Amino acid sequence: MFRRRKTITEGSLNRKAWIRFRRNYVAMAGLLWIVVSALTAVAGYLVTPDKSRLANRQLLEIATRKPGFFIDIVHVRRNTHVPRQSWLRTMLSGRVSEYSYYPVQSWQFHDDLLVVESFSGEPGYPGMTREFRLIDILFAVADDPQPEMLQGDRLRFTDIDGHVHTVTVAELRHEAERRHIVGERFLLGTDRFGRDMLSQLIIGMRVSLSVGFIAVFISLLIGITLGGIGGYFRGRIDDLIVWVINVVWSVPTLLLVIAITFALGKGFWQVFVAVGLTMWVEVARVVRGQIISVREMEYVEAARALGLTHARIIIRHILPNIMGAVIVISAANFASAILIEAGLSFLGIGVQPPMPSWGTMIRDHYGYIILDKGFLAFLPGIMIMLMVLAFMVVGNGLKEALDKTAKA
Repeated sequence: MFRRRKTITEGSLNRKAWIRFRRNYVAMAGLLWIVVSALTAVAGYLVTPDKSRLANRQLLEIATRKPGFFIDIVHVRRNTHVPRQSWLRTMLSGRVSEYSYYPVQSWQFHDDLLVVESFSGEPGYPGMTREFRLIDILFAVADDPQPEMLQGDRLRFTDIDGHVHTVTVAELRHEAERRHIVGERFLLGTDRFGRDMLSQLIIGMRVSLSVGFIAVFISLLIGITLGGIGGYFRGRIDDLIVWVINVVWSVPTLLLVIAITFALGKGFWQVFVAVGLTMWVEVARVVRGQIISVREMEYVEAARALGLTHARIIIRHILPNIMGAVIVISAANFASAILIEAGLSFLGIGVQPPMPSWGTMIRDHYGYIILDKGFLAFLPGIMIMLMVLAFMVVGNGLKEALDKTAKA
């Protein structure tokens, strides 16, 4: 009837560490934030309000609007063929819209026309008057076709696919009002180009987490290899690896990243490689020190006595016993990678526009802080702070849990 609470003395060392970690509510909150952010970044364009590629739908009439801004937008069908695509492709790269978008502050029907007053930018100021034919709003039609008037208010016309449509003006009005005059609310406002800030932040989250993941993977691959070889074999090999570590360690990280970025060029993948090639030093130092401390232990000596190869001893017997420390340093490196990527993008040598990045968003909008629109720079800054803080508290929680388990 009552569930028995598991004690820390039960199960393997990993399970004991996990039980201790779960009782650290701050670390669990950080882990929850990381998981939710990762799922949101993976979903990408499936959850963004703006599903265009790179969330780059620009509506200059509504630029720099504050969070919660609401506006009616007329969706006018483009006279082009837009191929259908799967949800997976949409999730990965967005989709090409079938419509052109026009923010309006008022509208009314007149015969088979929709007469709109364009958004002027300021409430109470009149905007420019425009007219759209209802068939142009609803259908992809040939260049300036003249619909044939039938009995009553019925219209007949042909679309670009050669299909003949016969509809009434009342049906056109109903469909236009129901599906093509859409009230949109921008929960986090719009940037200086009229792009949705929420969509930009979500796609920027994908960039930051991708840089962190790939950079940490590269650093683990290089660091574990060099640190493992040096710590296990010692001697001249270890001296050479330690010399390389000290040389790389002596160069400031940001300067080294900038140098590698200039060598590889500006771009998305170049940032991954540049950050990863500068973060392996910490991993190598930790792995080398851990292997030195365990290489003379009984189970390693027993493995040597059984005639196991050096590679098998390192991979199958030593590395699993030191992965706790590697995981902790990886969490810290993940946070560092996010900060470095944001810094490079802020300097203009990281991810290039129009690809959204939190650092680029801060660079583009920091001047608005003195114009009562500081949220444009504060929002991406807050996202960077929360993501880095989450990885740091998770890393500290893991370190504390592993240390207590080792001492128990």
